Amino acid sequence: MDILNAVGGATTGFLTSAVAFLFVLTVVVFIHELGHFLVGRWCGVGVTSFSIGFGPELVGFNDRHGTRWKLSAIPLGGYVKFVGDVNGASVPDPDAIARMDPAERAVSFHGKSVWKRIAIVAAGPVANFLLAIVVFAGVIYVAGRYEVAPRVSSVQAGSAAERAGFQAGDVVLSINGAPVRNFAEMQRAVSGSAGDHLAFMVDRGGVPTALDAVPDRIEEKTPFGVQRMGRLGIQGPRDAADAKLVRYGLGDSLKIGVSETYYVVERTFDYVGKLVTGRESPDQLSGPMGIARVSGQAAKVGGLGALVGLIAVLSVSIGLINLFPVPLLDGGHLLFYAVEVVRGRPLSERAQEIGFRIGLALVLMLMLFATWNDILHLGASFARGT
Repeated sequence: MDILNAVGGATTGFLTSAVAFLFVLTVVVFIHELGHFLVGRWCGVGVTSFSIGFGPELVGFNDRHGTRWKLSAIPLGGYVKFVGDVNGASVPDPDAIARMDPAERAVSFHGKSVWKRIAIVAAGPVANFLLAIVVFAGVIYVAGRYEVAPRVSSVQAGSAAERAGFQAGDVVLSINGAPVRNFAEMQRAVSGSAGDHLAFMVDRGGVPTALDAVPDRIEEKTPFGVQRMGRLGIQGPRDAADAKLVRYGLGDSLKIGVSETYYVVERTFDYVGKLVTGRESPDQLSGPMGIARVSGQAAKVGGLGALVGLIAVLSVSIGLINLFPVPLLDGGHLLFYAVEVVRGRPLSERAQEIGFRIGLALVLMLMLFATWNDILHLGASFARGT
């Protein structure tokens, strides 16, 4: 009976993860590709197809402009194919372009000026950032958020906070010169600064006091997997008077949306920087299986609200990844166009072909590595019985 319950639970968990994953990824990919599509249309480029997913078409229709809108079998991305492209990555088709008459060339992607091509390619990542801002702002505007005063109620023995000289009753005013308005902001600054020196300014009985602390590096099991983070070792206030629900107007909500989006970007670059310098492990990189697992946990723990928040975070991540200067990604195209602006003419077809092949190899290697990490994490979860 236990085996049947375990199998039933695993099946339900798989279905939840699959549905949540498809929902989150479809929204993010659709908005990304819609950015390319809308700016492409605005620039007068013909669009032959707009696909969510890759591979064989499952269902689709043609609009009045001749664009084929379709849902494809492999739900791991999507593409917009413009006139003159050999595939959905906007790799030019020299033979097709050579056979075009002037009217066809005028509506082809590669027949447009370099500045229009730059705008079209950049529109995808920009759309992802805008989606994240709108989602973060929308959640804050509708629901508000509880804010807890950055007051220390107790200090854990042997912790980084004790070593730094924190005392119960201290109110954190700033960290590294940046004002701290609530306990969550302090937690965020500390969790991303394991092993780093942080300069605190606290209010101690009305007297400003400077403290220097180095958060300990810990590994903490969360519903979304094991996370590495910094820990100071203090408890927040327990008095209900220190917590309040804050409502924000539209303007302030948008400011918070921008701030939250910037935070995700900042943390991503911080992780990449520490990865390059050997201060972080690459085992935190995740692929589709990892995203599916996190999506399922988000749906289980927080429902639709958590999934909406995950959409915002994933949207920023996909926008950033696509801006990396790797041929085949949007950033690789932008790199080619930057070279074209400087040289006054495009790179040779041979140079672009080599670049795209290198980019494909890099993307495939990254996907394989991330998938391997996902498999290891999945195995560890089963071993722990989670």
